[in-house]
Amino acid sequence: MPLALFDLDNTLVDRRSTYGNAVATLCRRRNFGPAVEQWLLTELVDRANLIDFARLRTAFDLDVSPEALWQEYTTLVAAAVTCRPAVMEGMARLRAASWTIGIVTNGASDIQRAKLTVTGLIDLVDGVAVSGDFEIRKPDPRLFELAAVRCGTTLAKGGWMIGDNPAADIGGGQQANMRTIWLRGRPWPDGLPAAHRVVDEVTDAICILLTETE
Repeated sequence: MPLALFDLDNTLVDRRSTYGNAVATLCRRRNFGPAVEQWLLTELVDRANLIDFARLRTAFDLDVSPEALWQEYTTLVAAAVTCRPAVMEGMARLRAASWTIGIVTNGASDIQRAKLTVTGLIDLVDGVAVSGDFEIRKPDPRLFELAAVRCGTTLAKGGWMIGDNPAADIGGGQQANMRTIWLRGRPWPDGLPAAHRVVDEVTDAICILLTETE
């Protein structure tokens, strides 16, 4: 069966609005001022982890543990995250077309797995590799290899990588000898070879994959 590996944040789910809503709610509940909220919006724009809330506590001398803040933030993100019905339907179509589907994502294990569970994406994939599980991050090709293994296959059989981050998703997929589909939006770095295909929406990428099996 052909293999498709998907990025999670800003590919299958909209992290930008989710994390912004979670930060706003956390600050409102904790009576944190605008300076704290802006710090969080800036520092968590690409990734979030427990250590970020330890740095926050130190920066603003907050009387609350980083662990409590991280748990609250994780819960708020899980409550806010969604996956569009069209994306869920597309993933279901890939499964029906006998694709092996995996997710390879950077991030802390607890928050990434919470997103997968709440959205229902976990029920539509064969395996998941989260950087927090292994302490390696995309674009390291080892994370892609581990994702394939967790899907019950190997990259020796080829596969596709779909994501929005040029360096992490496309560059990493290329290093892992995968074909790639880029969701345009971020600036493309100089010197990075072009993706095999470029689309505006992940649903467009799914349609490309489905034509591969027709």
